[in-house]
Amino acid sequence: MSSGSSHRPSPAELAAAQDKTIPDLIGPDLRVLFCGINPGLWSGATGMHFARPGNRFWPALHRSGFTPRQLRPDEQRELLGLGLGITNVAARTTAKADQLTADELRVGGRALVDRVERYRPRVLAVLGIGAYRTAFAHPRATIGPQPEGIGETAIWVLPNPSGLNAHYTLDALATEFRALREAQ
Repeated sequence: MSSGSSHRPSPAELAAAQDKTIPDLIGPDLRVLFCGINPGLWSGATGMHFARPGNRFWPALHRSGFTPRQLRPDEQRELLGLGLGITNVAARTTAKADQLTADELRVGGRALVDRVERYRPRVLAVLGIGAYRTAFAHPRATIGPQPEGIGETAIWVLPNPSGLNAHYTLDALATEFRALREAQ
């Protein structure tokens, strides 16, 4: 698909995207590896991370100073040149993250540790406190830097940027993202 910004998946394409996977945007020597809970149906249908309109990942990334301008999902590869990557705790697409089981999150957490050990980003930024608590068995974890890491990789938990997360405004998300950027 050449331009994710103009393609709006049809209801049939969204339905067909259920349980698909999309490739990680990852490489060696990343400053930050952002880790979503799992891809949504829009991402599954388009093959791009945080693709659903209304997802606040891209605006929060820009407003926090990680990117020089607001990128679109179809420009995601530009992140690698900025030392940023994207992965997910669980690989399969769902309409909502709550469709994942706790076991899927725990298995995904173990696979995530393997990816982090392989690529060794400076920071793993998990986007979703509930998913982090389940995947890493830290039920009292809070937003922000975590006391434990994975090898030399620090872990930072950020709020989920999904439009379904009404607890955080875009400005509040950008503030949390900025705290991570400024801590590096």
